[in-house]
Parts: sequence; structure tokens; C-alpha cells
Amino acid sequence: MDKNNPLADLRKNYQQGELIESLVNADPFQQFDQWLQEALQHEGIYEANAMTLATSNTNGFPSIRTVLLKGVQDGGFIFYTNHQSRKGQELAENPKVALLFYWGALHRQVRIEGMAKKLSEDFSTQYFQSRPKGSQIGAWASPQSQVIASRHILEDNQKKLEAQYQDIAVLPKPKHWGGYLVKAQSFEFWQGRPSRLHDRLRYRLNEKNEWLIERLAP
Repeated sequence: MDKNNPLADLRKNYQQGELIESLVNADPFQQFDQWLQEALQHEGIYEANAMTLATSNTNGFPSIRTVLLKGVQDGGFIFYTNHQSRKGQELAENPKVALLFYWGALHRQVRIEGMAKKLSEDFSTQYFQSRPKGSQIGAWASPQSQVIASRHILEDNQKKLEAQYQDIAVLPKPKHWGGYLVKAQSFEFWQGRPSRLHDRLRYRLNEKNEWLIERLAP
């Protein structure tokens, strides 16, 4: 071991709680909502709705990034993005995705696997036009994930759009922008415990479309 490597000695003894089968909700969405509400109320957690989204292309190369959860409904998790971005292109090639919520102050994380599909244009438009005007302009101004020569391009686009829509409160939604619903097929709830003997409970659907709860070794 490299004694000069400070990372090797970084350790935390997790003692925030436990995850016991008899105490969790039989419905993973209700269990998730309970944990999300606790994370939202915790002063030590910034943007509790931040989730890591993992996608991959048809060649199997994965990519990950953090997006914001904007709703939970119809058995899935909602987020919005530019369809022409890297994640948008990969979702068009391969709708299988994984999500990760990490709430370090509570020593918790939730992993979710499922299939992503586009939300309707009407649904996406309704959300887009509920956003602050600056965010609406930003969605038009940025060719997300594309190579650009400098930041000046973004700033020039922003100025032109601000002038174009200066007297209009709500912009039209770009065709290349919209929402996705990740239909969950499995959940894993993780609670940190002392001595690295963490609690891991997995919910998965059986052939009858019922949720089964299984304990995984840490």
C-alpha cells in the first residue's frame, strides 16, 4: 500500500439507521418517497432530487451524468433534457437506463433500473413553459453536447433570444427538448451500517408483476 496516498485511509463508520424487511414499505415507490422526503427536509443535503443517470450506446459504452428528478408518476421517474444531447441520442439507441440517488448525510443511496420513454409533447410543453424564462431561453440557446468554439456563442445566442422574446413571458418549447419517464423494473435501497456490514434491500418484479423484496449481502 502507498503510505503517501491519503485516500487509502478515508473511512466513515455509518451509524445513521437500519434497513429491516419488517419495517420497509411493500411498495418501493412509497419507500422511495419516504426516503426522498427525509432527504428534502435534511439541511445537510443539497438538491435531494439530483440523480445520476447512466445510459449506453449500441456498442455498450456507458456514460453517466447528474440530472434532476422532476416527478414520480405512472410507475416511473421523470426528467427533462435536450433530445439531441449525448444522453438523448443514447436513449434513442438504447432505452435501458440506471438511476442513482445518493444522500450522503443520511448514509443512504437508491439504485433504480428501468426503461426510458419520451413523454408526450403536450406534457413536456406544459413543464417547459412553467420554468423560469431564463431557463426557457437557455434551452433554446445551447446546442447541448455539441462542440462550440467558445462561450461567446452561448452568450450571443442568449442575447438574441432575450431581445426576440423581450415582450413575451412564455417561449414555445423547442422540438428537440422534452421529458422522459424511466419505468422502474428494480430498486435497491442501501443504508450504511457499521463495519461495512451495510443493509441492501432489492425490490424486483416477479412473473406476476408483483414486487419481491430480497436482502443482498453488502
